[in-house]
Amino acid sequence: MKVLHSIAFVLVIVGGLNWGLIALGSYLGGSWNIVNLILGSWPAVEILVYLLVGVSAILLVFTHKNDCRYCATEGAGM
Repeated sequence: MKVLHSIAFVLVIVGGLNWGLIALGSYLGGSWNIVNLILGSWPAVEILVYLLVGVSAILLVFTHKNDCRYCATEGAGM
C-alpha cells in the first residue's frame, strides 16, 4: 500500500503543479499546460494521465489519514 500511496502522491503533485502553471500561463498570456506539451500528440495518453491524477486525488482523500505519519499521530494539531 505504501507504493500505491507514493505513486498517488506524486501524481497529485504533478497535477497540482500543472494546474498552477496553467493558471500562471493564462494570467501571463501563454499556454503552460505541461502535460499537454509533453503528451499533446497522444491525446489518449494525455487523458489517461488526467484520469490517473483524479483517481490518485480520490485515493488520497480516503487513505491519507492512515498513511500520513503526521495525520495519524495522536494529538496532532488542527
